[in-house]
Amino acid sequence: MAKGEVEERGQFGAKDYHDPAPAPLIDVAELAKWSFYRALMGEFTATLLFLYVTVLTVIGSNSQAETKSCSRVGILGIAWAFGSMIFILVYCTAGISGGHINPAVTFRLLLARKVSLVQAILYMVAQFLGAICGVGLVKSFQHSYYNRQGGGDNELMPGYNIGAGLGAEIIGTFVLVYTVFSATNPKRNARDSFVPVLVPLPIGLAVFLVHLATIPITGTGINPWIFWVGPFAGAALAAFYHQSISRGAAAKALRSFRSNPHV
Repeated sequence: MAKGEVEERGQFGAKDYHDPAPAPLIDVAELAKWSFYRALMGEFTATLLFLYVTVLTVIGSNSQAETKSCSRVGILGIAWAFGSMIFILVYCTAGISGGHINPAVTFRLLLARKVSLVQAILYMVAQFLGAICGVGLVKSFQHSYYNRQGGGDNELMPGYNIGAGLGAEIIGTFVLVYTVFSATNPKRNARDSFVPVLVPLPIGLAVFLVHLATIPITGTGINPWIFWVGPFAGAALAAFYHQSISRGAAAKALRSFRSNPHV
């Protein structure tokens, strides 16, 4: 083989990106950093705004349905409210906290060793508190409509059993979390400099499309405020699929095993 061919192969075979080191399971050093508390505040605020806008949209749409108003927001409008809010909030908070805004997303990052257990737990606490405060604002501003519409709570729609609802939640969360994994892939970000700017767009579109598909079934959870098993199971499946299939972790491990003469 010619020297030029060897150099060319080395040039194109070289890894042009670097995976971040796995996060430690327990990292108490984070608790001494102001940036960590700034990130928690970012998650709290983003989740508060997300729940405030989306729950108001759902309650408003249901109230319009009672009056049979032709100007009802409808499923399309509700899905657009969820998707566009995620797009906006991820864009605004990605540089502060990573823009999780969802315990299922934080859970998948924990499984992938992208965040520590301490960070994951405190992020979820901030998200839960933000959700409570966001819905609390809705209730205080629209008390009568909030009570009449049950707070815009999700429920299994008539004609669907628990299995269908659980399956819809698992697949919906899989789509969302897999999109987040792919959009934030360090390999793609290294090769396409414009990708980080566009990260919120596919995530927002995934939320929009999943809501269009699953609102008629469960009202759409994919965010474990109400449904827990579906979102977390979908997140775990997406984490496994991305690491094993999309990133080729299983194939890399197999090649490493075969090339080790001591095994």
